[in-house]
Amino acid sequence: MGDRKVLNKYVPPDFDPALVPRGKKPKDGLVTVRMMLPFTVQCSSCSTFLYRGRKFNSKKEAMGGPNGKYLGIQRFRFYIKCTACSRPVTFLTDPKNADYEMESGGTRNYEVYKDKAKTEEEFEKDQEQEEKDDPMKGLENRVLESKREMEDLDNLEEIKAMNMRHVQLMSKANKGKGSGGFGDEAKAVLMAREAKQQQLQQEDEEDLNEHGLTESEEALVKG
Repeated sequence: MGDRKVLNKYVPPDFDPALVPRGKKPKDGLVTVRMMLPFTVQCSSCSTFLYRGRKFNSKKEAMGGPNGKYLGIQRFRFYIKCTACSRPVTFLTDPKNADYEMESGGTRNYEVYKDKAKTEEEFEKDQEQEEKDDPMKGLENRVLESKREMEDLDNLEEIKAMNMRHVQLMSKANKGKGSGGFGDEAKAVLMAREAKQQQLQQEDEEDLNEHGLTESEEALVKG
């Protein structure tokens, strides 16, 4: 088995590296690359869909011009052909957005997640601009955000207290008090929780009148 994997090569004493033939440069600077399509494309000529993940023998070249590099990162252009009409389709690398950019020969399919990220970014920019123009609006947003954080902290403290109560009940059960004591304490906790829920439900029902409306809703209806 060891003889099958040869790591050392015999180099004769009269070996001249200058006599080794050099590889030829690719024609027109194009390099054949086996790749998968990074997004779904619809051909502009025959409307055929080229789906994401399909393999192509594409041609790659370095992009020139002022947009050929982004922050020192070389951009590349890929050439493929439509499987139905053989129309050339080209797309570029996009280092700025860590994505690919459609150039010619087809249209890129709509992608929801890209619009979602773009919408969230635009909303954040609009909100920042609004806060700069209106200081009171910025103060209101900060107050609402702090209030939301306080509510989250309260909910977290409540969950922690409930978890601690469950741990205590489990520890008491494991110490040998018997399943009866643990069952009684668990029932007491459940009954207290149900009583609290019923109380909250009764308070909500008291706020509604005989028509099932609150006072503000009834005033709007009468107005």
